[in-house]
Amino acid sequence: MSASQKRAIHNYRTRLGERGLARFEVLGRDSDRDLIRSLARRLAENTPEATRLRATVNQAVAEEPPRKGGILAALRRSPLVGVDLDVTRPREVGRKVEL
Repeated sequence: MSASQKRAIHNYRTRLGERGLARFEVLGRDSDRDLIRSLARRLAENTPEATRLRATVNQAVAEEPPRKGGILAALRRSPLVGVDLDVTRPREVGRKVEL
């Protein structure tokens, strides 16, 4: 490789680093090439959608199971917290049935 090619690669990678990006190599199945490229392209964006996608992928490939208490935490964030609701059901005897 010539000196000008090395300098061009160095400059390109420096510009990537300034944008917070890095170039790296990944091994995978040939059939997954387009999927991995499109995933990498989406993750390189600095958008809320990329953040959600990153969190979803992290959770999917994490070794540990998801934390317990997610439903309870969601209920505690509910706007109905602290509202005095009467959720008791009236006691009914039912109807008479002839057998």
